[in-house]
Amino acid sequence: MMPVRAAPAILSIVVLTSAAALAQRGWESYDAGHPVTVEGPILVSTFEDPQATISVKGADKIWTVTLAPVSQMIERGVKADLVAVGKKVSAYGYPSKIEMNEMRAERISMDGKTYELR
Repeated sequence: MMPVRAAPAILSIVVLTSAAALAQRGWESYDAGHPVTVEGPILVSTFEDPQATISVKGADKIWTVTLAPVSQMIERGVKADLVAVGKKVSAYGYPSKIEMNEMRAERISMDGKTYELR
């Protein structure tokens, strides 16, 4: 039998590990065989973990573009002001097999510069 004091610590570890696993969908939920490029203005920008996201008004629909964790974005030179609402972006990546009009960006291009996210 486990000591009573150890139970909350173990429960906390299990909860945190489960939350992290749920926060990031696996690569298998994206269709790497059919890459897409979405270009247009950013309508919504969320620069926070677990993944930064933007909504982009493409030619025929609005896409939710999953970027990368904030620390990874910053390491690659992408700060919150770069992916701000109103900026124009070109995002290349893989469409979701689960969510309509959602994609995981491999790279984004803005202001004449390309940022590799993976």
